[in-house]
Amino acid sequence: MTIRKPARLLLVDDDPGLLKLLGMRLVSEGYSVVTAESGPEALRVLGREKVDLVISDLRMDEMDGLQLFSEIQKGQPGMPVIILTAHGSIPDAVAATQQGVFSFLTKPVDKDALYKAIDEALEQRSPATDEAWRQAIVTRSPLMLRLLEQAGMVAQSDVSVLINGQSGTGKEIVAQAIHNASPRHDKPFVAINCGALPEQLLESELFGHARGAFTGAVSNREGLFQAAEGGTLFLDEIGDMPVALQVKLLRVLQERKVRPLGSNRDIEINVRIISATHRDLPKAMARGEFREDLFYRLNVVNLKIPPLSERTEDIPLLANHLLRQSADRHKPFVRAFSSDAMKRLMAAKWPGNVRQLVNVIEQCVALTSSPVIGDALVEQALEGENTALPTFVEARNQFELNYLRKLLQITRGNVTHAARMAGRNRTEFYKLLSRHELDANDFKE
Repeated sequence: MTIRKPARLLLVDDDPGLLKLLGMRLVSEGYSVVTAESGPEALRVLGREKVDLVISDLRMDEMDGLQLFSEIQKGQPGMPVIILTAHGSIPDAVAATQQGVFSFLTKPVDKDALYKAIDEALEQRSPATDEAWRQAIVTRSPLMLRLLEQAGMVAQSDVSVLINGQSGTGKEIVAQAIHNASPRHDKPFVAINCGALPEQLLESELFGHARGAFTGAVSNREGLFQAAEGGTLFLDEIGDMPVALQVKLLRVLQERKVRPLGSNRDIEINVRIISATHRDLPKAMARGEFREDLFYRLNVVNLKIPPLSERTEDIPLLANHLLRQSADRHKPFVRAFSSDAMKRLMAAKWPGNVRQLVNVIEQCVALTSSPVIGDALVEQALEGENTALPTFVEARNQFELNYLRKLLQITRGNVTHAARMAGRNRTEFYKLLSRHELDANDFKE
């Protein structure tokens, strides 16, 4: 006899005889089983009991299987659902799986096919569908589930964590989840984007300042290290932090003390540091743009978030979850994507990752007058995203690149002249050129 993974299954069917028969078969396989004879009853069961997997009939009077799946996803978006039907068809199966249903099986169900589907669903289920610390992360991707398992383990210690990932992958959400799972969860979680502020303002935000430290500093002000006392400070886009500030940050991490700008007094701090970047920090270190000693202080544990293009199995789950959130806020009558619309979402490249998906769905909800969002509207939203504004950091980096190219063209590759025009010394100017991988010799005639 095959040894099954311990799990609690919820069976839903409005035929009591079939419900009892399937329940007995699954109990004999070693599963714990709870049953419900309607969709509303199943939702009540889920509200009071821990369940690992739902197996539901498709055709039921009060609420069909897909409607039940939709309601389950509102409260437990990581819950795997298997749909069974005696009236199966290829369009039904495609529609179900595109909406995020884990598996669609036709009655009479082949027992081996059912056990295989259950085993696979349990293998890929979220490791903590009932744990609040990671409820904001909707996934069934094996890559993401492994990352969440690591995040849950690292949360129990105070080691520094560096999260790598493209823009829009959800680095701050993962950082927040680590904080939520940690012993510091009842203390502040404070986040700052290190690439979005000028150097002096970033320094003041992080470390605070004393009255008179600079023009406009009319009173003492605590920094974010103090604001996060006892909790977690999340340093987003740490790779964009100026080198001079990296030195001061390193000192804080080493001594666990912070000195506000303009003050001669050190303040002891108790803060856990999580940082994140979309940049390749080892390459930045080689160019002299990121300190090696700081890198090793921050990168005790490294977590890499996969881009959305590598977790396409999450697109139906995410799309439907985001649709429900947006529709609940703006247009409650909007219920679903058409089959063709979901196909288009699945086929898109998503260079902007989950952030881009959020924008597309918000636009679709804003422009639809139908309960079902069609393919044409998704196509329009995706085309609109291609002309959307970049983030502040992306826009600034593009401006710097264009500006440096223009300077080198005007000065014909004369670095001294170009640095003078830019108001920078030669060393700083060479660092800018290195950061943007520009060679002055390419502009000489």
